[in-house]
Order: sequence, then structure tokens, then C-alpha cells
Amino acid sequence: MIKTFLTAMMVGAAMLTLNAQPAPYTTSAHDEIAANPWLAGSNYVDYDRQLPDFSYTKAPKGYVPFYFSHYGRHGARWLIDTDSYERVLRPLRKARLQGKLTREGQEALRLIELFNKTTYKRFGDLTTVGERQHHGIGRRMAEHFPEIFVKTKGLQIDARSTTVNRCILSMVAECEELMAANPTARIHNDVSDALQYYLNQDWSKRLRETAKKGDRVRHDFSETHTHPERLMKVLFNDQQWAADSVSQGQLMRQLFEVAINMQSHDDGPNMLHLFTKDELYDLWRIQNVGWYQNYGPSPYTDGIMPFSQQNLLTNIIETADTCLRSGKPQATLRFGHEVCVMPLACLMELGTCGAQVSDMEQLDKEWRNYRIFPMACNVQLIFYRPKKGQGDILVKALLNEREMTLPVAPTAKPYYYRWTDLRAYWTKKLSDFGR
Repeated sequence: MIKTFLTAMMVGAAMLTLNAQPAPYTTSAHDEIAANPWLAGSNYVDYDRQLPDFSYTKAPKGYVPFYFSHYGRHGARWLIDTDSYERVLRPLRKARLQGKLTREGQEALRLIELFNKTTYKRFGDLTTVGERQHHGIGRRMAEHFPEIFVKTKGLQIDARSTTVNRCILSMVAECEELMAANPTARIHNDVSDALQYYLNQDWSKRLRETAKKGDRVRHDFSETHTHPERLMKVLFNDQQWAADSVSQGQLMRQLFEVAINMQSHDDGPNMLHLFTKDELYDLWRIQNVGWYQNYGPSPYTDGIMPFSQQNLLTNIIETADTCLRSGKPQATLRFGHEVCVMPLACLMELGTCGAQVSDMEQLDKEWRNYRIFPMACNVQLIFYRPKKGQGDILVKALLNEREMTLPVAPTAKPYYYRWTDLRAYWTKKLSDFGR
């Protein structure tokens, strides 16, 4: 049944007009990361480092926005694992005691030890960078869609979050901007375990078992593309000691995680000079493949991992039905995690997010995770209606505030789709998966 479903989906996608497909990447991922090394961070990328130019396509004549539906990840955060820094510090401290650190290794140890002092009871917390990201997103919502957020007296905004503090504070930051733009707005905030079933992951037994099919692919790709030899020479003055005493590939990946997430802090030391451009590219590719297997539409995991967000997409559809019937300008905001935004974007088939690639060596030519889920990543659906008279309800999708194609035929105006068409497509997709 799954194979039949996937085949039907692929055939259907092939039948879409060329105009409905996003343009191919114009630069290689290697070149993009070389130009902006922080992009190697995958889900750690600072949202504000790759803002679009916001030159949006104008709505069809006579149409105005009136309903806004959203799911957003929390902003930049401290690392979650309480051992994130200590597991890097332990081998470096051991080397220092035995006189095995180079000058560069001593400096790396000094910087990490100094920063580690600031992490006390902060693991997983929203940073000031993350708060700023969401203030910017909320402000731009009002700027770009004033018909909804500014001009509607008594605007009703329903904002809901998972129970995690960084998500709640991200919600607060956006709502503060929306209230500043429209003091008459009536904002309802809700945080409860009762909402978790659609605001967070829903990994059924079927999905958990399928995810295991990608384990070997992830492992083999990581082993092939981890090359710690040069970095070990930068950090340690005795390579035989390093070979005998350090898990080199593991240390490289763990040091990379610490270094790349410094972009989540205003005062984090820049340690990316420890890695070459090729190393940053390879370390990113390992993460890209891993996320693709676990949450993307990978053929190795039967293309079904995005269905971990079937409850969220169902909520988006059903809530839209309710709000559209009222006819009043409204907004629905939801706040959660990257493990929701990533599969949701793939499930919705935004742009190239739904691409199926069998050769992992070629994956980055068609699917790049840093385009999907930086810190504060978000999916926005903006609904339009005729300003006068009757007509189709149209919808436009934004991923991280960029216009995205959708998996149905657009109207004569690019990026604008009939809601009835899109709703039918998504509803059938969800129904077919559940059979």
C-alpha cells in the first residue's frame, strides 16, 4: 500500500506544470557554505543570517489577505545536552595534563572552558538572539500583511505553544510585536499538554520502525565523510597519543556542534577557523543526510517520515475551515520545534522539500536542510479573498518568509493557489496514508 501510495504521489507530481516547480539551486551547497560557513550548522543556523529580500508577488487584482495560519520553531537556543561542552573538554583537559596540546589546542580549550561557565542551568533555554529573531518575524508579519494585523480592529489572534519554555518565550516575543502593531488586538495564548498531540512529534510505532531503515545509510555516510586527521594535528602535538587516547571522529563532530552553535549567542567565540571549508561542508552533509532519513521524504525510509506531522497538518486544515467560515480577519499561531517544521514542510511539499533522492552523494544538489529549519524557522499560510463580491479563496505559502510553490496547479498568478484544490490534495494524501 505504501509503495502504491508513493508511486501515485510521484506520478501526480510529475504531471504538474513546469511553472509549478521551483527553480533549481543556482549555486552548490559547497559554495554557499564557503561563502557563509554558519550555514553548515543545519538546525543551528541563525535565522537572520539568510533573510530573503521580501519582494513578494502581488496578489491577484481585487484580492486581499484575511486569514493567517502559522507554525514556527522556537528561536536560537543554548545546546540541549548538559554534557555538550564537557564531552569536548574532557579529552582536551586530558591532553593538557599530559602536555599533548598544541598552542591552537590550548586556545580552543581556554575558549570552551570560559564559555562553559555561562551555561550553568541554561541548557535548552532561548537566547537573546532567539528572542530577537521572533521579534523580527512578528514585526514583519504586521508590515507585510497590514490588512490582517494592523487594520483589523479587535483582531482575534489564537497563539498556542508546546510546554517548553523556549517555545513559550518565542510565542511571547511575536505576540508583543503584533500587539504593538495593533493595540486593539485580542490575543489568546494557550500552553497545555492537551495540545501536544499536534504541536509536537507524533511518532507512531509504524514510523519508529520505518526510521530504523535509514540507520545504516546514516552511519555509512557519516563514516565516509568524517576526516579528523588534519584537525587532530591542529589540536594535539603527538599524533600517536591522539590515535591511542581520543575518539577522533567523535571529537571532531562534537567540537563542531559546540563551535557552530556559537551563532546562537551574541557573545559566543567564533571557533570556525578550526575547520576548513571542505570539513565544514562534509560535516554539514552528514547532518543533511541524517535529517533527510529521520524526518524527510527519503526513499530509504519509504518516504513516510513526514507523516509524523499528520496531526499538525490536519489541525491546520480544520482550523482554516473554521476561521474561513467566520469570514472575519483572524490569525492562528502555533509554536514548537524543528522536528515539526522539517517534516511539516516536506509533508506539505513546499518548494523542493518533498524531493525524493536515492543517492545520498547527490542529496545536497536537491535538498538542503538549512533552507528549511534554521532557528526560528516557520511556515506561514496566507489566505486571500475578493475584496468585493464572490470568488475563490486563494492561499499563498511562505517557508521562512520565502514564497514557495505548492503541489497543485497555481492560478494565473504565481504562488497563489485555490484553497479548495490544495485542501483536497492534502486531505487525500492524509487519508491515503491512513488506510
